[in-house]
Amino acid sequence: MKVVVLLGDGMADRRHPGYGDRTALEAAHTPEMDALARQGDLGLARTVPPGLPPGSDVANLSVLGYDPARCYTGRAPLEAAAMGVELGPDDVAYRMNLVTLLPGTDRVYMHDFSAGHISSEEARAIVQTLARELGDDGFEFYPGVGYRHLMVWRNGRDGASTTPPHDIQGQPIHEHLPRGEGAEELVHLITGSQILLKDHPVNRARRERGQKEANSVWLWGQGRRPTLEPYRSRFGLSGAVVSAVDLLKGIAHLAGLDAPRVPGATGYLDTDYEGKVTALLAALDRGDFGFVHVEAPDEAAHAGNPEHKVRAIEDFDARVVGPVRRALEERGEPYRLLVLPDHPTPLELRTHTDEPVPFVLYDSTRPATRPGAAFTEAEARATGLVVDEAHRLVAHMSGRVRLW
Repeated sequence: MKVVVLLGDGMADRRHPGYGDRTALEAAHTPEMDALARQGDLGLARTVPPGLPPGSDVANLSVLGYDPARCYTGRAPLEAAAMGVELGPDDVAYRMNLVTLLPGTDRVYMHDFSAGHISSEEARAIVQTLARELGDDGFEFYPGVGYRHLMVWRNGRDGASTTPPHDIQGQPIHEHLPRGEGAEELVHLITGSQILLKDHPVNRARRERGQKEANSVWLWGQGRRPTLEPYRSRFGLSGAVVSAVDLLKGIAHLAGLDAPRVPGATGYLDTDYEGKVTALLAALDRGDFGFVHVEAPDEAAHAGNPEHKVRAIEDFDARVVGPVRRALEERGEPYRLLVLPDHPTPLELRTHTDEPVPFVLYDSTRPATRPGAAFTEAEARATGLVVDEAHRLVAHMSGRVRLW
């Protein structure tokens, strides 16, 4: 039995004028997911346990079968695992965004949490400068993908209150700077980066091209090293997680799953969907579990762009869901296929919420008991199928438990 999960990050939404008073899933043309909804079990799943932040870290741990209430320590240590950065028991990893700040009359604003989706090559040059000028025995800087990078505080503190930059787009940053234990050192790094980056060669070139500058770092998502039970012992499965982002690769590494590199995977609209599907099918040749994560719908919602979010969902449907299902059918092996978002990213908020998300689970070996008319939030709600603990879905798919 092949077990496959296809996840469109942030696909779930609320009705909004940008979608014609519909949700993004209702506005998008998604014949592949709609067909699955008619042939599989359609329902709602709660991916964010009460009291935890509705981030992709918490939600994807849930979807991959881990209870975040028991194992979540923060986003950054998961990304550190993907990057091969070892954390000692007293070390703290911080997610480090390259961002664009905009000075106003009397306040400074978070203009773009991604610095205009800066390229990995440009970002690497910036992070190397930060490491050279701000790094020492206590603070280390590691380049990642695009605007997503890592700072490690050796023998550091993790008690500060920090805010994801995508939660405060267009807002003044002062009240969202780190506060509490260790905040003084973190603010010093943030302000120090602004001095270094003001006239950095990368930013000079971006300025000349009319692009947003990466004129500051932003530190958040901190935590110490987590421990995850290996997938093989937890579910009896081996396989791979295919994603452009270090967060998912880190979870895969800690779970004992492969995380193949897809050269054209960018985490945005221009990602290599076909490359991801190829990597998934190769993983299923070697094992029995595969997970594909597509970041683009979430990024479009954070940017407040309804057209891009609908396009990202339609690309996910046509270029991932459809080809994967057809390939599974052609193989002639029994399979279970789960399609869902990790969390909602409503356009009106431009950030995540903890509302339950629609899911559809298709089992090639048995008829569905809770089908629906289409893959939308309303149709999922109408079936009455609710999974309050989304981390049990993979256990259900692997035969370890029965949820319905």
